[in-house]
Amino acid sequence: MQAGFIRHLGTIALAALCGFSLIAGDAAAADATPAKQIFGKVKLPSLAAASPLGFYAKGCMAGAVAIPTDGPTWQAMRLSRNRRWGNPAMIQLLEKFSQDAVRLGWGSGILIGDISQPRGGPMITGHASHQVGLDADIWFQSKPSQPLTAQAREDMPFVSMLDKSKFLTVNPARWTPIHAQLVMQAASYPQVERVFVNPAIKKKLCDTWTGDRDLLGKVRPVYGHDEHFHIRMHCPPGASGCKAQAPVARGDGCDKSLAWWFTKEPWAKPKKDPNAKPVKPKFTMLSDLPKACTAVLAAPANSEQSATYGNAYVAPEPQAGNTAIEQVINASGDLPDSDVPVPLVRPVQ
Repeated sequence: MQAGFIRHLGTIALAALCGFSLIAGDAAAADATPAKQIFGKVKLPSLAAASPLGFYAKGCMAGAVAIPTDGPTWQAMRLSRNRRWGNPAMIQLLEKFSQDAVRLGWGSGILIGDISQPRGGPMITGHASHQVGLDADIWFQSKPSQPLTAQAREDMPFVSMLDKSKFLTVNPARWTPIHAQLVMQAASYPQVERVFVNPAIKKKLCDTWTGDRDLLGKVRPVYGHDEHFHIRMHCPPGASGCKAQAPVARGDGCDKSLAWWFTKEPWAKPKKDPNAKPVKPKFTMLSDLPKACTAVLAAPANSEQSATYGNAYVAPEPQAGNTAIEQVINASGDLPDSDVPVPLVRPVQ
């Protein structure tokens, strides 16, 4: 009886958050809505301790913080997407990486693409991953010396590092040694698990990199990623609700696994059976995600100001009047322990 009541409270909170009317059938409406539609409507993070929940491509996050839209060595792009939210460890890493990029000679800093939505989860467009606040995209273009306007951040085109007239070939007029140093700098941090780049860029690094070859194994070839590269962090220490990815194989990755990308197989169009019945698209539903994600959606919101510029690395005190929400959260068996380590103070305010 009590468990059913708690689930009902969670449904009411979730329905209110996502815009469902509070009438009979709320639960059915939420259950029938793809998770990407629900998470895509949420504008603010939850007021909670920072916790990545689930896997990079099947999860959500509590207690996200936002990287400021402008910093001394970075700018956030495509602000209308509202995807500059991440686990505090990711935001701290990006701020440090931006400073290191300048020291390498990468102009006045980095341009940051998508990190995650305010409460993570599946996105309506653009990514299968980026769901737990531990993925971030970095443009292969440096920050201009003069700050970009909000409109320029929306309209500024991507620049591919490939020669599109040739098969999987880096454009030598665009790719420079500093591009290589930037990617390898990202791979050098121990908290970084993988760095995703286009197969042609991986091959270029395999052919030219003279630094630590062991780090090359972290740089993984994948479709796309010729206009930006993708940083993925390990699950933070103590984040028991975070599901780790299988570790990268030993070696530099300049082997048969890379050679496969230069065969026809990865690019061949799937053969269609003319007699096959049309397949109805299958979307990830809220029920497909960790149970704790329902509690994350139902939790009260933190303010954008506090989550961006406040003492965002410290878990907030519980707010009075949220007993029902706390019950919903405590009823979930997927939440991590409450003693999540608090990261260091932000290096840049």
